[in-house]
Amino acid sequence: MKTTFHVPNSKFRSGFTLIELLVVISVIGLLASVIMISLNSVRIKARDVKRRTDLAQISKALELYYNDNNDRYPGSGGATSPNNVWTNSNDSSWNTLTTSLQPYISKLPHDPKESASGYPGDGVYSYAYYSDPGGSYGCQNQQYLLTANLENPGGQATQAFTTCDGTVLGPYGTLMVSNKIK
Repeated sequence: MKTTFHVPNSKFRSGFTLIELLVVISVIGLLASVIMISLNSVRIKARDVKRRTDLAQISKALELYYNDNNDRYPGSGGATSPNNVWTNSNDSSWNTLTTSLQPYISKLPHDPKESASGYPGDGVYSYAYYSDPGGSYGCQNQQYLLTANLENPGGQATQAFTTCDGTVLGPYGTLMVSNKIK
């Protein structure tokens, strides 16, 4: 004989309780936070790698220009910061350098996180170029300096720039590329 038990006022439960849903949402939120934090550090490293490659490309274009133009680098100037003998990627002076280097590099790069104004020596993100256009350090357009700021310099020592007459300048950022870095 078959016996069936019937419990009065019992309901068939389906779905999740509020507590279960809150636990799942909390776990998803925690995982998303961890992923975003690690993704941010990867982005910083990627931007720093781009800065290094950008300055290396500009440096190669400058050397090609030097070889084709009577052993002279293109003059710098026109920047608003730190003074008018610099060329900065975040103002119109960068266009002049772009025109000079046009045969050697199709387009001069800009910092991936470029600030609206200022130069790397002020701690902002931009590229800056200097070439002693007036010859005030004993060698007109015979040397150059490219600077940028890294977001994570990783203990990299700041470098100084030694001019032709021995004057030591800088540092002007956490990354400096030049034919005269000391």
